[in-house]
Amino acid sequence: MRLVVLIASIALLAACSKTEPPPKTDWVGSATCRDCHEDFYKKWATSFHGLAMQPFTTNLAATLPPHTNDIVVGQSHYRAEPPFVIERTPTGEKRYKILHALGGKNVFYFLTQLDRGWFQTLPVAFDVRRNEWYDTAASAIRHFSGVTNELLHWTERPYTFNTSCYGCHVSQISKNYDATNDSYRTTWTEPGINCETCHGPAGEHVRVCLAAKGKPSPADLKIISVRKMTINQRNDLCAPCHAKMNTLTQSFQPSDRYFDHYGLVAVEHIDFYPDGRDLGENYTYTGWRMNPCAKSGKLDCTHCHTSSGRYRFEKNPNDSCLPCHANKVSDITAHSNHKPGPVKPTCNSCHMPMTEFGRMRRSDHSFLPPTPAAAALYKSPLSCTICHTNKTATWADQQVRTWHKDDYQAPVLQRAALVDAARKRDWTKLPDMLAYIARPDHEEIFATALIRLLDACDSDTKWPVLRQALKDSSPLIRSAAATSLGHNLTPENVTALLTVLGDDFRLVRISAGAALDAYPPGMFETADAARLRSAAKEYEDSLRSQPDAHAAHYNLGNHYLNLSQPDAALTEFAIATKLESNFVPPLVNTALIYARQNRNAEAEAALRKAIALDPASAEINFNLGLLLAEKGDTKAAEVCLRTTLKADPQFAPAAYNLAVIISRENLDEAIALCARAAAARPQEPRYAYTQAFYQRQKGDIAGAECTLRALLQRHPNHNDATALLNDILQRR
Repeated sequence: MRLVVLIASIALLAACSKTEPPPKTDWVGSATCRDCHEDFYKKWATSFHGLAMQPFTTNLAATLPPHTNDIVVGQSHYRAEPPFVIERTPTGEKRYKILHALGGKNVFYFLTQLDRGWFQTLPVAFDVRRNEWYDTAASAIRHFSGVTNELLHWTERPYTFNTSCYGCHVSQISKNYDATNDSYRTTWTEPGINCETCHGPAGEHVRVCLAAKGKPSPADLKIISVRKMTINQRNDLCAPCHAKMNTLTQSFQPSDRYFDHYGLVAVEHIDFYPDGRDLGENYTYTGWRMNPCAKSGKLDCTHCHTSSGRYRFEKNPNDSCLPCHANKVSDITAHSNHKPGPVKPTCNSCHMPMTEFGRMRRSDHSFLPPTPAAAALYKSPLSCTICHTNKTATWADQQVRTWHKDDYQAPVLQRAALVDAARKRDWTKLPDMLAYIARPDHEEIFATALIRLLDACDSDTKWPVLRQALKDSSPLIRSAAATSLGHNLTPENVTALLTVLGDDFRLVRISAGAALDAYPPGMFETADAARLRSAAKEYEDSLRSQPDAHAAHYNLGNHYLNLSQPDAALTEFAIATKLESNFVPPLVNTALIYARQNRNAEAEAALRKAIALDPASAEINFNLGLLLAEKGDTKAAEVCLRTTLKADPQFAPAAYNLAVIISRENLDEAIALCARAAAARPQEPRYAYTQAFYQRQKGDIAGAECTLRALLQRHPNHNDATALLNDILQRR
């Protein structure tokens, strides 16, 4: 049985994720800072960083209006009656005490405590700007074209504080997860983002400063100074709470490098429009890395924001662009082609348009100028029509083309078109995609996205470009290339991956180690073997650092499968399924193991569970079809394989296996299916060979000869094709 869904790694996505504190007891809390830093303490305590989470008090409750319209979830009705949220069902009433409030800039979310130490986000939230109560989970549904989302119940794990993104709302959190009973004893030093989040443990700092009271300050203040950080360090300090990412470690500390602890989602994801604008994303680091000012190495987050999160230029926003753009700031009218008026345009109006998703407002941190041509094509946000609500993107495009003769939109349109095509698996643009990745002036975020999207492309022409991408200056691009090369471990790709096992960035090393996970270190020279062992350990450690994440256990299962430890793999797959019952891949890989062990009944049972969760899945139907064919149930196998092709018409193995099953009854369709498989994967010679075999069997000798000659042009050493062609020629 051949398994299609065997994925070496699934990214563990977390919109924001702070980490376990270092193994120190020297945390003193922000109140200790007040004695010497009272002015800043007052600013911090009232900021959205300081109040990122706060206890739910009677004073806070008094600021909220009465909740009059129930939130309805199935047969349950919910209403906030502080300090409780009341759940009313046909069987009775239950009260959930509100313990904590998260946020407050755009919305308040509320936490209650359930069994086993789970802090859960309640189904009732409050929109601060609209002054209204609303349904927490419903606001997070992605209403995107071509994307179907099911509403998650508020009690499901994605809304669990302990394991989800809310670590960015408290300081020095310790998850304390117990896998034996799926419980938590989560603690934190204080709610909100405190001083030590950015400055590190302050106990020793307090000690040396008190000891020096009345004397000159000590040369070494025993504290991490943000002012003394490099620009990259300051940006990396903010990134973990402002990025859509995957977590590698639980040990990030101030001054650390972001890509030693996290990966980053690029515009391959549906939360971004093809041109890079935000669609369903409320985090800004991906856009920030497209920002030409940030890429110049002269701008960091603290230029515009205080460490408490406030915007420094509230009164004069254009000053944020000084001193670099003084010539433009001095004459905004000439630069923007907008006359002064009651609503005078600012730099931010055009370069940082404000949009909203899930009731959360966000500014575009790419700083890119408006690109109305892209907005017209992809319906992406456009600052022009945000202000001129009665106008269209096409109108705006005509305006800017009149003002700007250099067609500054062309590069955006070019890369957006490539991302859009790659998302649609339109490989007619493959040469342009590869050329863009290879360009020395490519945009890091777009090159990364294209590399990741090319995983769905079977063309061998991509491999030389991806091998070269391992030498890129960006660790994000190197990591994406390493992951992709791991999907085709030819000798050339393995040799290339060996070169980055010792990369300076942990993200790249882990990606290379995961890519080579199926290779025992003993296969390589001593130095390469040592680097592989080290990278493999970093990879495994990164998975074990997230014991309550279903994807981590799934990846561990694949890791053990690669190590030929099927029993350990089955254990990890079972944990992944227990943590997320709707997660299909571990069920499919469980079936793979059972099939290899000739436990076909158990393999079928696992696939039946998977297909109940995702009836239209091409991969599940394909694997179940193969299993049923092995059992001799060809009719049921045919149904599964046809379902596979309906879901994915380019699924070459399904077309080929269906052709084999129906060849006795419908030779014409079998020939057409083999032709489809061969067209989808021309690098697989058996598809065209079988097509020719069936053509000869039907009596289409000329067609068979033509198919074989074309096959031998691509694969001149295919012995079976040579023999079949010789037989046809001899008989002629």
